[in-house]
Amino acid sequence: MRADRLVAALLFLQARGRVTAAELAAELEVSERTARRDLEALLASGVPVYAQRGRGGGWQLVGGARTDLTGLTSPEVQALFLAAGSSGASPELRSALRKLLRAVPEPLRPHAEAASRARIVDELDWSRTAVTEGGPHRTALERAVLDGVRVRLGYARPGHEPHERTVDPLGLVLKAGHWYMVAGTSEGLRSFRLGRVTSAEPTGEPVRRPADFDLAAAWRSLATRLEDRLLAATVTARADQDTLPVLQRLFGGRLSIGRLLADGRREIEAAGPSVEVLAAQLAGLGTQVEVVGPPQARDYLARLGRELMAHYGALHEAAAA
Repeated sequence: MRADRLVAALLFLQARGRVTAAELAAELEVSERTARRDLEALLASGVPVYAQRGRGGGWQLVGGARTDLTGLTSPEVQALFLAAGSSGASPELRSALRKLLRAVPEPLRPHAEAASRARIVDELDWSRTAVTEGGPHRTALERAVLDGVRVRLGYARPGHEPHERTVDPLGLVLKAGHWYMVAGTSEGLRSFRLGRVTSAEPTGEPVRRPADFDLAAAWRSLATRLEDRLLAATVTARADQDTLPVLQRLFGGRLSIGRLLADGRREIEAAGPSVEVLAAQLAGLGTQVEVVGPPQARDYLARLGRELMAHYGALHEAAAA
């Protein structure tokens, strides 16, 4: 992380004009000896910095030389802080952003601060996917969050026709490869999956943002509700040892592996949105996984087996005739 410290040291010199090694050490949260070595490294790399000895001395940039961000436009500043300012950023990166903010021209600082709080990345597993989708309206919704503008949102839930409502965009969240928008509605805070957004039209009205709103806390509350729905049912089964890697890929953190049985199989428990969905997922493994309960899961598998046998048996007989 030394490169980060050197950049932070340079920006600190720019902001303060003249600093002592002790002041820099306190700012970077390192020892005074390390701070002095960093200053000497800046000098060795060609940065016009020099040390003045004695009382009232310190380190400063020659001729007030500056390495600032005045060449950045407002959209560029927002893009930088939006990319690096999520709650998933490392402590070192968040510290660097705080220091970098001092070098941003004063008129652009509110935009940079708003961008740094505009979205979070939640990496906890719901079902694993390598695809990051945001739909065609992600850019417009991200802009609405940054500009603080209400949006007339078209949204289509699975199995339903699209409908419109006016919402207050408050932040974006990346979860298991899918983008979600946290927004205020007439029914309170809601989350909207961006891949299901059919239209996003800014109204020009300012967002009604709760005074104490915190995106991370709001998402945790909404995510708990979603998880309750996604993990509403469980199925228990006995699985061959060879199928465990397949089951782990299929269910991820929703799979619990239990004790080893006398016949060499393992007890497992899988969680999902419904017993029928879980049973259908396990059906593809055939007799390698024996579902134990609940009874409705076994009934569903028996019915599914009869339907498949009737359909494909008829096809097979027709092909053989």
